[in-house]
Amino acid sequence: MKTFRARLLMSGFVTHDVGRYVLSRPDGFDFKPGQGTEIAPGADAPREDRRPFTPTSLPSDEVLEFTIKSYPGHAGMTAGLPRLPAGTEFTLTPAFGTITYRGPGTFIAGGAGITPMLAIVRRLAHDGQLAGHRMLFSNKTPADVICEQELRHCFGRDLVLTCTRASAPGYDSRRIDRDFLAEQVADFGKHFYVCGPSGFARDVTGALQDLGADAETLVFED
Repeated sequence: MKTFRARLLMSGFVTHDVGRYVLSRPDGFDFKPGQGTEIAPGADAPREDRRPFTPTSLPSDEVLEFTIKSYPGHAGMTAGLPRLPAGTEFTLTPAFGTITYRGPGTFIAGGAGITPMLAIVRRLAHDGQLAGHRMLFSNKTPADVICEQELRHCFGRDLVLTCTRASAPGYDSRRIDRDFLAEQVADFGKHFYVCGPSGFARDVTGALQDLGADAETLVFED
């Protein structure tokens, strides 16, 4: 498989365990908002070391941004990312993935599952086409919400944040299940973009279909 090389330009934290990593953009690397790429630190990093992540920058940007959750308790690649110095080389694969924009609707995310949606939302906001979309975003606590201020600015009242372990004023506290969707979604004939932890997409898409959504309008990855 063809691979690309990039360098880490800068990094910083978005939440207590989510980092923002800005990489140089390799010549010839292209993607659609929502698509991912396999990346790993190191030039010509072997396939077994690469992990899939979604650029959260726009295709028109001159750099690549990744918004990545770290799991310090796991001996995986993400645990070491915050310690990498600027200039670290990365290997990237060509873009892939099924979460791409297909029309107006509702974004439904759980935790780090928001990342494939960020570039789509940013593209719609940039083009002045975000009106008529909604977002339902579930997290454990308010401190876990990725890019909260940006999302509140973009969606206004069409953003619903729910925190299932520790909530606060301005947040719901319920899980995104059938009853929650029945209350929050007025039109099941539009598109639904779904991504989250293991089982989240399966449970949410199943509930949506049970409530009348057509399988053809569901855009998701586990």
